[in-house]
Amino acid sequence: MSEPSYLLSIDNGTQSVRALLFDTNGNLLAKGKVELDPYFSSQPGWAEQAPEYYWASLGEACRLLWQQVDIDRSLIRGVAVTTQRGSIIHVDEQGTPLRPAILWLDQRRAEVAGRIKGLWGWLFKLARAEEAVDHFRGQAEVNWVALHQPDIADRAHKVLLLSGFLTHRLCGRFVDSTSSCVAYLPFDYKRLRWAAPGDWKWQALKVRREQLPELFKPGERLGQISAEASRHTGIPEGLPLIAAGADKACEVLGSGALEPGTACLSYGTTATINTTRSRYLETIPLIPPYPAALPDHFNTEVMIYRGFWMVSWFKREFGLREMQRAEALGVPPEALFDELVNAVPPGSMGLMLQPYWTPGIREPGLEAKGSIIGFGDVHTRAHLYRAILEGLAYALRQGKERIEKRSGTRIERLRVSGGGSQSDAAMQLTADIFGLPAERPHLYETSGLGAAINCAVGLGLHADYPAAIAAMTRVGQVFQPDPAAQRTYEQLYGQVYQRMYRQLKPLYQRIRKITGYPA
Repeated sequence: MSEPSYLLSIDNGTQSVRALLFDTNGNLLAKGKVELDPYFSSQPGWAEQAPEYYWASLGEACRLLWQQVDIDRSLIRGVAVTTQRGSIIHVDEQGTPLRPAILWLDQRRAEVAGRIKGLWGWLFKLARAEEAVDHFRGQAEVNWVALHQPDIADRAHKVLLLSGFLTHRLCGRFVDSTSSCVAYLPFDYKRLRWAAPGDWKWQALKVRREQLPELFKPGERLGQISAEASRHTGIPEGLPLIAAGADKACEVLGSGALEPGTACLSYGTTATINTTRSRYLETIPLIPPYPAALPDHFNTEVMIYRGFWMVSWFKREFGLREMQRAEALGVPPEALFDELVNAVPPGSMGLMLQPYWTPGIREPGLEAKGSIIGFGDVHTRAHLYRAILEGLAYALRQGKERIEKRSGTRIERLRVSGGGSQSDAAMQLTADIFGLPAERPHLYETSGLGAAINCAVGLGLHADYPAAIAAMTRVGQVFQPDPAAQRTYEQLYGQVYQRMYRQLKPLYQRIRKITGYPA
């Protein structure tokens, strides 16, 4: 019999970093996990983290992994890295950070002066997109650094995403995956490369082309594990490092969602709905699809920025009782929160939530805010908690319908991954609101599995991506829609939820004008 082959994935998210060992059948053999302090904040709204903290935590996660499993490490064929998106790190020639990483959660804004010049500026004015472009410029971390720390912007040898920073630490090269490029950087999402010299993004963003890493497609070789990285992590020196993708892209791949008629819902800190397509398609005009972990493909993503962050918010603000009781009983808190959900009927007795705790850019717009309507004296914390889950599912169903309308392709299957997918109650109400079976993948670590799939195909352990998907992904538990609940949700969605933003938008605009928030 031939020797087994193993694949190592590094998954550095917002809440934790995990070292994951898979076989070529998609089985998770062992995991080393280190919980992270998501960020520190020296100013209100800032979210930063020391890049060295990520590197130290990655090493610790690997050490924990090796303690869990006794294998011949020479049977590990390759390594792939997937990380949180949009976190920016300025480094010098040696890859040493010049300042803390600015995370995707950061809310600071750069001051915007002047308009985009030339034909691009005229086109944005014609499309009434100038405010959206200014929002893009204001959100760009590189612009804030250039304005407030110009010496660092000038001295920076490279401006990297977290994926690029960890890749450099592992193999000593300033390289990254095209599928990791989801950030306020001059990336051409249509051609999946850095923007051409005449692109408007070079006017909008204070970064030079030579400051950006070389890009490779998912599945291509980025380098090999260096001796220094091997000493830090225990990963064998010389092991191939294969390009993967950002965490959401790898989650879609690891869920097995390759066909346009299959949507992947990610119930994470940010909640998303994605499909995979071979052609560029803007679900919302001027908002590009993101690079898929499948080479030369795109994910038509609709995002609820605060997503299951709202569940964490609820637990922190209203869920102390369940948290304490779970600790006393020695059970996961999620089990008790599911009890809250199941104690309330579908529709939360008329309590309706719109989950725009953070505004959008186009749909919803910059003025958007969260709202809860329908309160009565019957409502409790349990109703509020269920309304949060229902509101997120309503918003993602709306995203599904936008994707269908723009693409002309009907979505017929749902794969649900991310931390929130571990809640049976959340899975059931998702099936009820969408009117489709909600399929939970066979394992929770779908982003790490997606990176392992990139690694397997890149190394030739599977012939191609369809073969790798067939061998390494499968459906676990399936939740079927309940007809009575589905009827209730269909009416609430069509007659109430779909009208909420349109009718509340003028009030949101007045709130923004009076209070200046959101800026």
